[in-house]
Amino acid sequence: MRCIRHGPNRKGRDYVVGDVHGQYAQLMEALERVDFDVARDRLFCVGDLVDRGEASLACLALALEPWCFAVKGNHEQMAITALAEGGGMAWDLWQRNGGNWVFLDGVEEARSTMNAARPHLPLAREICAGQRRLGVVHADPPDDWGQIEQTPAEHLLWSRRRFRRDSGGSLDSTRVEGVDAVVVGHTIVEAPLWLGNVLHLDTGACDGGRLTLAAVDDILDAIP
Repeated sequence: MRCIRHGPNRKGRDYVVGDVHGQYAQLMEALERVDFDVARDRLFCVGDLVDRGEASLACLALALEPWCFAVKGNHEQMAITALAEGGGMAWDLWQRNGGNWVFLDGVEEARSTMNAARPHLPLAREICAGQRRLGVVHADPPDDWGQIEQTPAEHLLWSRRRFRRDSGGSLDSTRVEGVDAVVVGHTIVEAPLWLGNVLHLDTGACDGGRLTLAAVDDILDAIP
């Protein structure tokens, strides 16, 4: 199943975090600031838990926690392919894109953790909050959320089409039908950015920026 659907959290609060990229300490600080309770609250991640940060293994292991629900990012996909092949072009591509943390933790440890995490990294998740629904994918959703199961994985993991300016210089603010809003990462923005009903949440934690954590209810209340 490409998309896993989650019912309402009747015990606590739900949060979504942007691309973590191995910034484990930043994430723990962000959770502490909101008094995150692992027994009651849920954390949804837009993917790219790994690469570019030294604590990538610890971040990847979060996908195994019962309170953490991540989607697969393009960096997880690069790591999966590289670790499976053990060399060649896939390995070189991964290393050029921040996979050197594997030498800190060891290839076998990284491979073992990734193999354990893979079943917990779908391409999409859907969160129910009362009568409202919030989608989560890594890079870009289809224009109709009802087509999420048929949308090519490459698009969900890699697309930056919303940042291609039209002839008037505007970004793509096409609204996604069939869901109230969608949260994505992948493309770094200076601050959380709405394009239509799609919220871009990667604020560059691994690139001198900061990690953005947002409550699901706050996101749904802020839909433009």
